[in-house]
Amino acid sequence: MQTSQEPKTTKTTKTAKVDLDSPEFYLNRELTLLDFNRRVLAQAQDPATPLLERLRFLTICSSNLDEFFEVRYAGVKQLVVADLPRLEADGLSPREVLDRVSASAHQLVAQQYEILNDELLPALEAENIRLVRRTVWTAAQTNWAATYFTDEILPVLSPVALDPGHPFPSILNKSLNFIIGLDGTDAFGREASVAIVQVPRALPRIIRMPADIAGGPDNFVMLSSLIHANITDLFPGITVSGCNQFRITRNSDLWVDEEESIDLMAALKGELPSRRYGDAVRLEVADTSSDETYHFLLSQEGLDPADLFRVNGPVNLHRLMALCDEVDRPDLRYALFAPGNPLIDQHDLFETLRERDVLLHHPYETFAPVVDLLQQAADDPRVLAIKMTLYRTGSRSPIIDALVAAAAAGKEVTVVVELRARFDEAANITLATRLQEVGVNVVYGVLGFKAHAKLLLVVRREEDGLRRYMHLGTGNYHTRNARLYTDFSFMTSDPSIGRDVHEVFMQLTGVGKAKPLEKLLQSPFTLQPTLVKLIDQEADAARAGKPARILARMNSLADRKVIKALYKASRAGVQIDLIVRGVCCLRSGVPGVSENIRVRSIVGRFLEHSRVFLFHGGGQNPVYLASADWMPRNFYRRVEVAFPVENPALSKRVIKEALDWYTQDNVQAWEQQSDGSWARCTPGSTRPFVTQQRLLAKLAPAS
Repeated sequence: MQTSQEPKTTKTTKTAKVDLDSPEFYLNRELTLLDFNRRVLAQAQDPATPLLERLRFLTICSSNLDEFFEVRYAGVKQLVVADLPRLEADGLSPREVLDRVSASAHQLVAQQYEILNDELLPALEAENIRLVRRTVWTAAQTNWAATYFTDEILPVLSPVALDPGHPFPSILNKSLNFIIGLDGTDAFGREASVAIVQVPRALPRIIRMPADIAGGPDNFVMLSSLIHANITDLFPGITVSGCNQFRITRNSDLWVDEEESIDLMAALKGELPSRRYGDAVRLEVADTSSDETYHFLLSQEGLDPADLFRVNGPVNLHRLMALCDEVDRPDLRYALFAPGNPLIDQHDLFETLRERDVLLHHPYETFAPVVDLLQQAADDPRVLAIKMTLYRTGSRSPIIDALVAAAAAGKEVTVVVELRARFDEAANITLATRLQEVGVNVVYGVLGFKAHAKLLLVVRREEDGLRRYMHLGTGNYHTRNARLYTDFSFMTSDPSIGRDVHEVFMQLTGVGKAKPLEKLLQSPFTLQPTLVKLIDQEADAARAGKPARILARMNSLADRKVIKALYKASRAGVQIDLIVRGVCCLRSGVPGVSENIRVRSIVGRFLEHSRVFLFHGGGQNPVYLASADWMPRNFYRRVEVAFPVENPALSKRVIKEALDWYTQDNVQAWEQQSDGSWARCTPGSTRPFVTQQRLLAKLAPAS
């Protein structure tokens, strides 16, 4: 592919008028999300990936699927049950989406277990790492398992025998459960037939066998095997005729009427318990279970046969993540690396930022300077105020410690905590409460609009007056994720950006009309219209025979207006390269519509999370970093910002490291085909180019 600074001339599409709103040009969001998880799963099959990391990718795919069923699948199922239309660009009805998604998900789950049983477990065993099945336990192992069960498991289990006094229990979302077939009469004269055993989450799902009875240090047994092997101990004098594990996945999308809620935190607290017991959307059972067993479970949970997944192995593959963590085999993992720190000698970050802007590329470069800026602000007596947005931070965070210290030092500290960060609601409620208790001014943003922008503002009194120092990022203020996700941090004291960031905080904490911003693009006001305008300008340039070019990188692309603008630009002859990690509803390479658009996805060691947008702009090559994907929710229902990187040296860095190199990757890249499917790139006769490895070598050379 061409580099960003060398837009090649492409032909303008000279065809009959095309209806760019036609559903045939738009892919279904749910199906493209499943396609992304296939690319994740492919990492588990890749022999070039270290073995324990292959297992980790398998568990990540399983965890992603859990969330998919809890939110996306559950949402479509609700539309089907309510017989409501689905007004999406792909034109599919809710029933059509549900049927296609179900079929695709069944194929993906079957593939997961095939990879586990046929590839990963044999490969682990070859490295003397074993999940020892109960069917092959020796006498000594069986005795150890019985003792462990009696001492560590039995005391916390509470079997429920089903009868008129004990109805089918409420099953916790994604918990491990057993359905037990029984024959016999108990001490009270009751006929036993079926019992349910719910396994507490406090119990470890994978247990290491003692080396002296296992024949080696890395032999493990699953909790489900220990329970299954000793299940008769729970029902003395009763014959156990069957024992099968199962798991229920439930609708976990919280709903809160923000306009009717007097206290958003209290409303969310009230809704959180419902996540555990929402409507069932999926049943997973061991494939050894009888037809009678799974029909019974389906009927109890009100599920259809299409919601049933019969699996050859543990019902929760994500639990195998513990095996990745327990085994001490560095040779089977990615090599450790030390992130580069271009500011290691800069002890006064305020002085540094007065002189120049700073760009950090995570995880290749450390997130520490961002934490240092906040800690220095907390300690500096000349700092008057700190304002910050928090979406996800982690339970133990130096970011939070610094905010607490700043408040204790008497500074004005304002934090916009997004309580509605999906699956982090409870953690963010705890965080908000802790900050409030030490005097931090905590607000929850604007009702109806998630505060997703990543902003830090420090106000400092200096010799020439007040000066603002800012951090703007593409990722969250989560120090652990900063080692796992690719993101950019931009630190500056630019007065124009400072005024813009101040204005955004004024909107989030107060009320009033939105003032025009000087440099930032903001959702829900200017971001989407400006992006469409920039795309249209490239189309106009191409029609005039001038160079035109668009490179954009994001997690997801689904906004119909933006996709339509890209189609028009492609038809005008604009060369467009899109790097989209996950959901992509645009179809590339369609003759007469998108033949000048190429879409790639990179899946590798680090989760690709940066949002970067580049336009030719008449040779000016404006570059934006952003917190927002090109999705309707980001454009219309969130507070987001995109910010320009105007320093020529930093702009060139972003173009090279975040865009150009990604168009050259021929190992971890996938390219979208014109039918919407994906094909993995291969080096062929050319030299392999792995972007993430190249960035590690450049930015973390000491690793």
